[in-house]
Amino acid sequence: MEINLIIVEDEIHSAEMLRDMITEMRPEWKVDAMLQSVSETVDYLQTHTHPHIIFLDIELADGNCFSIFDQVEVKESGIIFTTAYNEHALKAFNLNSIDYLLKPIKEEDLERAIGKFEMAIDFTLHLHEAEEKKKTGDIDYQELARSIMKTQGGYRKRFLISKRESFFKLKVEDIAYFYFDARVTFAVSYDGRQHILSQSLDKLEEELDPEMFFRTNRQTIVNVDAVEKFETYFSGKLIVKLVNNLNDKIMISRAKAGAFKDWLNH
Repeated sequence: MEINLIIVEDEIHSAEMLRDMITEMRPEWKVDAMLQSVSETVDYLQTHTHPHIIFLDIELADGNCFSIFDQVEVKESGIIFTTAYNEHALKAFNLNSIDYLLKPIKEEDLERAIGKFEMAIDFTLHLHEAEEKKKTGDIDYQELARSIMKTQGGYRKRFLISKRESFFKLKVEDIAYFYFDARVTFAVSYDGRQHILSQSLDKLEEELDPEMFFRTNRQTIVNVDAVEKFETYFSGKLIVKLVNNLNDKIMISRAKAGAFKDWLNH
């Protein structure tokens, strides 16, 4: 699906930087316009098809961006606010925005906001497909419920990984396991490469699909497709063996052993 967007930012350099970051992360997205003021934005929205998403600076040269919504009704577009002032956040969310980004904008924060927008789009598509099927009497309500629940759960789909002066996307399905060591969190891909993440394992456990990932212990989270086998150990514990000999030291306590077996057998 082609995504159209506009950027509203009165600082040209900041607008260009944001445009370049978005283009790097989502090269298939199209930037329709880069606007600099309240009046220019109102005129654009009154004369053009509204974009899928608007990146909107809160403080513009000719006033506060919230006045835009007093002059034109914006229903179709998702809004991601950008601001240097944290106190604007509450008002932004009262306007049903997707997210807000604090300047200077960090790549990981932009990726998070874009991810929220994509989840909202997925949810809308699920509902649209359901309505179309309902017209023909052909609808699988159980499948729809599973799809919507997964979308609402907001499970992470990818990570933005920095490597020297560049960035690349790492899909969650390409990660065999996560581990924590020496106060650093690592994602290990199936080829054995290790990537440093900013999230804690506790945070990752909240963001990952529980059908796909299991918290084996305080140091490790494993992907179900990475589990080759497990063996019994002393006192009811288990030792998990991963594919490609990635890690043969993952231990599961007796208390978690039953849940782990149920997870694999789900």
